[in-house]
Amino acid sequence: MRSNPEVGKLFASLHKDIVSGDEIISDTWDLKEIDDTVYEIDCKKVTKGVDNVDIGANPSAEEAEEALEEGQSTVIDIVDAFRLNFLGDEASGSRLFNTKKEYMGQLKTYMKKVVEKMKETGADESAIKKFQTGAQAYYTKQIAPNFKDYDFYVGESMDTDGMVVLLNYREDGITPYITIWKHGLTQMKV
Repeated sequence: MRSNPEVGKLFASLHKDIVSGDEIISDTWDLKEIDDTVYEIDCKKVTKGVDNVDIGANPSAEEAEEALEEGQSTVIDIVDAFRLNFLGDEASGSRLFNTKKEYMGQLKTYMKKVVEKMKETGADESAIKKFQTGAQAYYTKQIAPNFKDYDFYVGESMDTDGMVVLLNYREDGITPYITIWKHGLTQMKV
């Protein structure tokens, strides 16, 4: 996996998935810690498009409007900045995990790997138990009841054994946010 050079210019520290090594988030965004288990991070929808090259012509107002729209798209800032990949088919809206059971299979495998990494780094049994209890509670209270509302993303390497980033929208229906597992991250100073 190659590191995104633009990301390194913008942030003092990056948080990488401890399983895949993918860059997931940085300290530029406001990481809201929930129950010492996950971070929820509000995102923004931004317009991304082809650079406008001025060749000296004066297009009509109609042509200028068409040129502005052509080649542009709306993206979610964090998804774009960290090259997160949608798990499914964005065109049709189909997701890789259509049922809670399918997602739980991936999540259980991932959580076992996180626990292994926690042990390797010297975490004591009480910290591991606290993480496992917190992860179960967050899944039960937040993810399971709202499962149909989530989209799933993985990092640039497309390693589905790594962290699956959850994307949903706040109660206002406009503000996207991601959920990432706190103990599944390692911090890297840039």
